Amino acid sequence: MTVSEARRLKELEAENSKLKRLLADAELDKAALKDLLGRKW
Repeated sequence: MTVSEARRLKELEAENSKLKRLLADAELDKAALKDLLGRKW
């Protein structure tokens, strides 16, 4: 593995981590909305 490939891999891993956090946040928002919409008022 060359230095540029290793650098690119590190960048992709960082991007992947960021995307996973964004997805987790979106899933939490979705669960909260489902909870609110499912309540009987």
